[in-house]
Amino acid sequence: MTDSSTGEGAAYGSRDPDALARRAGARADPDRDQHFLVDDRVLDRIPGYLPEDADTSHVLEIGGGAGALTDRLLATATATADATADRGAADPDLGRLTVIERDGAFAEFLREEFAAAVADGLLDVVEGDALDVDLPPFTACVANLPYGVSSEIAFRLLPEKKPLVLMFQAEFADRMVASAGESEYGRLSVSAQHYADVEIVERVPKEAFDPQPAVESAVVRCTPRDPDYVVGDEAFFLRFVKALFTQRRKTVRNAVRNTAHISGLDDPDAVVDAADEELMSSRPGTLEPAAFAALAELAREHGSPTEA
Repeated sequence: MTDSSTGEGAAYGSRDPDALARRAGARADPDRDQHFLVDDRVLDRIPGYLPEDADTSHVLEIGGGAGALTDRLLATATATADATADRGAADPDLGRLTVIERDGAFAEFLREEFAAAVADGLLDVVEGDALDVDLPPFTACVANLPYGVSSEIAFRLLPEKKPLVLMFQAEFADRMVASAGESEYGRLSVSAQHYADVEIVERVPKEAFDPQPAVESAVVRCTPRDPDYVVGDEAFFLRFVKALFTQRRKTVRNAVRNTAHISGLDDPDAVVDAADEELMSSRPGTLEPAAFAALAELAREHGSPTEA
């Protein structure tokens, strides 16, 4: 049997997260938004939260750290490569994992710890900030995101229309999945659900991390799909939603008028005059995404929006 406490010769998916952290030679630094997920049970479950029909031929991980989740994802990559080979369709581009890690010491450790995977073409470690580097042509993304930039990273990933399994602060996750009328419902809910079906698949306690974060966490699955409405200008739609939710306690009428500097409307009064009175008397937090889309199209038609 392979000794999973050591890196050399360890089967992918069997490495002990605490042993990985010790070999990395550096603790996660919460001041740099680093919290290692060290609960084996959670780590083992996370890759399985991808949709059953997800294409796992090139998985992306953001924030590899000491490699505990990387190890589990390499097991997925190996299984994908083996399955294609069994079908007589071996392809060096099938069964790959790319990890983006901004900390140079951890990036180098990942290359050393998983040197065999790098040599076999299973693993590519990219050192850099996930907000700045060019993303590879990935087919799915699984990641324990740095919480301080989780929103920015999520909205870089969502437009790619790929399956995502991402760890967030629980409060952030609750806002992503909220429905119209709920207190957590807001810009994040509408924007995320514009791109995908979003669901919380597991809540993760603070004790699953080292060092422990100050908040609870949650794993969110985003399954891409087209919305059940049409927007003619996606950038304007998202900007319009953002604008109205800055005035969530106002009526939609007042929100449209008060946020023209954010939405870019030159003539907000024309939008108010053209819209249904009942809609204008509503609050932004009660509008379904489809209602926001319809109102955004009305605003484009009557409000003469300028470019952002």
